[in-house]
Amino acid sequence: MSQRAQSHDEGVDDVVQSVNADGVDEVAVESNRRLYGGWQWWLFGALAIAYSLFHLVSLNIYPLETWSFRILHIAGALILGYGFYAGTQFAETPQARSSAWLRWLSYAMLLPALYALVRVAMMYQTMNDGAMRIAPEIEAWHFGYPLLLATVAGIVLSWSYRQVRDGLSPADAVLMVCSLAVASYLLVMFNSQLRASTGTPFAPMGISYAAIAGSLMILELTRRVAGLALVIISTIFLVYVFVGPHLPGFLGYPGLSVGRFFSQVYTDAGILGPTTAVSSTYIILFIIFAAFLQASKVGDYFVNFAFAAAGRTRGGPAKVSIFASGLMGMINGTSAGNVVSTGSLTIPLMKKVGYPPRSAGAIEAAASTGGQIMPPIMGAGAFIMAEITGIPYTEIAIAALIPAILYFASVYFMVDFEAARKGMRGMRKDEIPRFSKLVKQVYLFAPIIILIVALFMGYSVIRAGTLATASAAVVSWISPNKMGIRAILKALQLAGTMSIQIIAVCACAGLIVGVIALTGVGARFSSLLLGLAGVSQLLALIFAMCISILLGMGMPTTAAYAVAASVVAPGLIDIGIQPLVAHFFVFYFAVVSAITPPVALASYAAAGISGDNAMGTSVASFKIGLAAFIVPFMFFYSPAMLMEGSWLQILRVGVTATLGIVLLSATVQAWFFGPVKVWQRLVMLIGALCMIYGGIYTDIIGLMIGVGLYAMQRTRNGTSTAAPR
Repeated sequence: MSQRAQSHDEGVDDVVQSVNADGVDEVAVESNRRLYGGWQWWLFGALAIAYSLFHLVSLNIYPLETWSFRILHIAGALILGYGFYAGTQFAETPQARSSAWLRWLSYAMLLPALYALVRVAMMYQTMNDGAMRIAPEIEAWHFGYPLLLATVAGIVLSWSYRQVRDGLSPADAVLMVCSLAVASYLLVMFNSQLRASTGTPFAPMGISYAAIAGSLMILELTRRVAGLALVIISTIFLVYVFVGPHLPGFLGYPGLSVGRFFSQVYTDAGILGPTTAVSSTYIILFIIFAAFLQASKVGDYFVNFAFAAAGRTRGGPAKVSIFASGLMGMINGTSAGNVVSTGSLTIPLMKKVGYPPRSAGAIEAAASTGGQIMPPIMGAGAFIMAEITGIPYTEIAIAALIPAILYFASVYFMVDFEAARKGMRGMRKDEIPRFSKLVKQVYLFAPIIILIVALFMGYSVIRAGTLATASAAVVSWISPNKMGIRAILKALQLAGTMSIQIIAVCACAGLIVGVIALTGVGARFSSLLLGLAGVSQLLALIFAMCISILLGMGMPTTAAYAVAASVVAPGLIDIGIQPLVAHFFVFYFAVVSAITPPVALASYAAAGISGDNAMGTSVASFKIGLAAFIVPFMFFYSPAMLMEGSWLQILRVGVTATLGIVLLSATVQAWFFGPVKVWQRLVMLIGALCMIYGGIYTDIIGLMIGVGLYAMQRTRNGTSTAAPR
């Protein structure tokens, strides 16, 4: 090879290296996240590793009693959460820390917290000696009151106590001890005959004290890791428990006492119910799986593969965003997290080839949101759906296939038509990774393939997830990022810290689910939907859509779906909709709440990267993801979209709906093999809705409109405008 050619190749390699995905797998560090050093780094790292190993062992080798397992699952997340996440801003320097008196007051609160914990140990001994229950005055004065004092004081002090970023606040140390005391007491009582007394006048008040303290700590941790939206909604539901008996109309109910409600809410009727059941099994397992994939740099490979596959088409980085977000969505549990991981690379590149900042952010937000409905993992919501409905997870994943294709097809054609209308170019060959090099590492897809194959071979989700996790480590041994003992421990540590947010959110959602179940407000909402359906089923569906989006605003997908599934889905089932269709309807709108103004978390995250206005980006992402607001209605009118029906029906509905999505995208972007006029856009919208609807006659009408417009555009514009690429 000549020296000139060699220097050219080196220059190309430099350019390729500059756009190669690197660091996509890195976890963003939140502003209130502590960064320990020294012995504290070792301590909390070991706690995170132990937490991950506890779940792997309990799920695969040594199963625990169900309630005990879930109590430990939540307690571990609370202890880790208060260890890693501060309740207020950090002090910039040691001198800027809070006053000494505040520090000593925080340390003083350790005394009642430790006293409550010691009393639990004494209660355990008393119960072992044959006592049937603990004296009420002991539970109140020697456990309940000290615990509540320490919990409330710890939360309030944590709001004002400022510590440096690498140090643990004493107020949070108090909350960690309180978390341990709550879990210890509940383990003692729920593993005795007193477990059967929950929700009755005979329940020990100590259970209520523990539940109140536990609920407060769950709400506070949720505020730290997920913001105020879910906390506010949870508080409204809790207030309803005691205000509801005084409300008129369908909102009123007979009422529950404090003791009766809280003795039952920290059971499988609430916090330990379906949401925690899923977070303690499927979600934690797939977080560990995702951590192993991240440790082996699979996320970087996914994004580079997307660049190589779609980077050279017109508007290339936007299409890379679609492919990469779909792939990353399989290993990333939140829409906003997906935006941060892939958008930091794709949004600047979209701007580079001509997309305005608003369009770049909106495309990334819409694509990342779609990752939550992408089989086989579909974020965490699908696992909750399987738990609530009793429908096998594999059936849910299959049912999600056509809707996912329609969603990503919609975003793809929106992007393609906008690129064609604005004359945008793709990326040059020397700007993207070499496909020939990436093909040699295609084995990195093996863990995902093993997961899918294991699921469809009949393995349980837990066994399939464990096999996929092990295969991620094995596959890494033939990749450039080999996982040794240190890397495996790092992955387990990463999984422990990654799980904090989703577990806190699921526990907080469980609190809302408990209120709904114990007050019966869900049943009354169902009767309201039934009344609306008597007037119009479409009106009932629109009302259900609005409530699902409203409940999901500002909330992670998992919590949004869990709450909506408790409030809305039963009402849809009561008006005659099949359970799978009803839950998918709710699930879709819970997902797209992330791009629905005015509170659109995914859009806000994308706007932060693109530098555009957050509200403008959310409106633009809403427009790009428009199909997601139409397709759920078609589940009701055409269940074949969820693989319900013969193969011929499913194929027809899938093909015509996809063509309808193309027309819908053309309508929004005002481009269909060339610019289109206003009247053509109206006709295209009619044709799109006809084909998305799924009926035979409407499909024929839609196809006739599509073919007619295609012929008209080709005749007018000739062959100068190529088909979508």
